[in-house]
Amino acid sequence: MTYQSTNPFNGTPVEAFDQMSDKALDAALATAAACFETWRKTSYAERAKIIAKASALMQANVNALAHTMTLEMGKRISEARGEVEFSSRILAYYAKNAERFLAPVKLNPTVGEAHMESSPIGVIFGVEPWNFPYYQLARVAGPHLMAGNVLVVKHAGIVPQCAIAFEALLVEAGAPAGLYTNLLISHEQADKVVDDPRVKGVCLTGSVAAGQSVAARAGKNLKISSMELGGSDAFIVLEDADLEKTIPWAVWGRMYNTGQTCCAAKRFIVVDEIADKFLAKFQAALKALKAGDPMDEKTTLGPLSSEGALVQLLKQVDDAVAKGAKVALGGKRIDRPGSYMQPTILTDIKPENPAFRDEFFGPVALFFRVKDEAAAIALANDSDFGLGGSVWCKDPARGQRVASLVETGMMFINNIDWSDAELPFGGIKNSGYGRELGDMGIQQFVNKKLVRTVAMDAPH
Repeated sequence: MTYQSTNPFNGTPVEAFDQMSDKALDAALATAAACFETWRKTSYAERAKIIAKASALMQANVNALAHTMTLEMGKRISEARGEVEFSSRILAYYAKNAERFLAPVKLNPTVGEAHMESSPIGVIFGVEPWNFPYYQLARVAGPHLMAGNVLVVKHAGIVPQCAIAFEALLVEAGAPAGLYTNLLISHEQADKVVDDPRVKGVCLTGSVAAGQSVAARAGKNLKISSMELGGSDAFIVLEDADLEKTIPWAVWGRMYNTGQTCCAAKRFIVVDEIADKFLAKFQAALKALKAGDPMDEKTTLGPLSSEGALVQLLKQVDDAVAKGAKVALGGKRIDRPGSYMQPTILTDIKPENPAFRDEFFGPVALFFRVKDEAAAIALANDSDFGLGGSVWCKDPARGQRVASLVETGMMFINNIDWSDAELPFGGIKNSGYGRELGDMGIQQFVNKKLVRTVAMDAPH
C-alpha cells in the first residue's frame, strides 16, 4: 500500500509515501511499549509541559498546517485554520485539566476508608479518518497522552502529510521516542497491531463497516475500545422557528467541510406549517454557494476530499432517485476540474428507499416534511444512527423537551456548535460508543482502581 497525497481541487498527485515494513512496525511498537514504562511514571506537570508546547506550536504554525490540510483533502482554507486552532485548544485544555480529571475520588463505605484512583493502561492504537486531519489526532492525543498512555496511530491514506506533520509537532515539543508514533501501515498490518499483546486499547473514528471490523477484533482480544462512527443527524424545525437565524445554521450544518462531517445536519425534518417557506429559503441559500479554489478565501464551496468520495456520493444520489426520491436542487457533478458536487436537496424519500437509512457524506441534504412535533421526534428516532441532532424553535422549554426525547448522543437547541474541548463528543446505536473530549474523554483508557483500607477481622 502506498500513502498517496492528491489535491482534490485539480486531481494533481502531491506526494507519495511507502508503507512501513513489518520489521519497522514491530520496532515502533517496541519503542512505544518501552516509552510507556517511563511515561506512566512522569508527573502531570512534566507531561503538561510537552502537550502545552505542542499546542503552542500548532498555534504558531497555523497557516502552514492549514495549507497542508487544504492541499491534501480540499478543506476551505478558513475552515482549515479554524480546525488547527481548535486542535491547539484541545491540547491546551488537557494539559491544564488532566490532573484534576484523574484525581483520586473518595468513596464512603460503611466501614473504613476507600477511594478510586486512575492509572494509564499502556499503548493505545488509534485509527483516524481524513475529514478532520488534525482535530481527530488532537482529540485522542490530548487526553490519552496526558493520562499517561502512549499512542500509535494509523491515519487515513489520503492525508499522509498531515499525519507526519502532527507527529513532528510532538517531537519538536519534546516528546520522548515512542510517545506518539504515526504508522504508515496497511489494513492487514492494522489487524496485527490490534492483536499485538503490547497494545492495550483501540480507538477508531470512521465508517460503520470499519468500526464493526476493528471493534470485533478488539473484542476478540478482550481489549477496551471506543468507536465514533457515522451519523445521520436530524435538524428539526418547528413551526415557531426563527428562519432568519435557522437558515444560516442549516447551510453551515450541511455544508461545513463540504458536508463531510459525522455530526453534520443531514436529515432536515420540518413541520408542515413552515416547510414550504424553509425549503425555498434553504434552496436559495445553497444555490448561492460558488465552487472555487479552496485556497481562495472567497470560495464558498470546496471540493470533496477525493474522486472516490465524489463517485460514491453521486451513486447514492442516483440510487435514491431510482427508488423514488425527487431532486429539489443539484444532484450532479459540477462541470469543472476537481472533485466538486452541486449542493443537493432530495425530497419524497420513503422508508423503503435506501436513502432513508444511509449516511450521505457530502453536500446532500435530505428533506422531510412532517405533521407536527411528535411526528418530527418519531422520524428523528427512526434511524440506525444516533450521533447528534438539533431542534429549532422560539420556546427554550419546548426545545429542551424535544432534545430529551431524541435518541442520540448529542442534541443542540438553536445551534450546532460542538467545537468546545469541554463538551463530550460521541453517539449511540450505529454511531458507536464511548466519548471523546471533556472530562469523559480522558476516562476511556484508564484503569479505575478501587483501594480500600479497613481494620476488620476475617469472616468465619
